[in-house]
Amino acid sequence: MVRKTPQEKKAFSYAKDRRNDYGENDKSSRKAIHQNKRLPNRADRRQGRQIMATAIGAVEPEVVDRAETTIRATRSTWAKRGWRKRPDTPLGDIVIRKLRRQAARGIGAADLAADIERIHRSTH
Repeated sequence: MVRKTPQEKKAFSYAKDRRNDYGENDKSSRKAIHQNKRLPNRADRRQGRQIMATAIGAVEPEVVDRAETTIRATRSTWAKRGWRKRPDTPLGDIVIRKLRRQAARGIGAADLAADIERIHRSTH
C-alpha cells in the first residue's frame, strides 16, 4: 500500500468530502430526508385503504375490479410530489465559494487567486 503525502490527502479531501449547502440546519436535513421519504408512502397506503373500503361488504366482482383498477390508475404521491434528495456539494467548491465571499468583503483578497487556483488544481 502506497502512503499518500499530506498534499495528496488534502486534494482527495477537497474532491471527495461533501458538505450540506442547502441553507438549513444539517440536523433538520437529516430528519427531513427521512420524513420526505416516509410521508408519500404513508399517503399512498392511506389512499389505497380508502379505495378498497368501497369494496367492503358482499363480494361483487365488478366492485372489486373497479377498486383495483382505480388503485393501479392513481398516480403515486411520489410522482406527484417529486421530492428527491439534493446531493451535497464537494468540499472544494464550498471552500472556493467562502474564499470569494471573503474577498468581496475585503478580507484576505491578496491571496485569493492563488488559493482558488491551488484548490482547482487539487480537485480537477
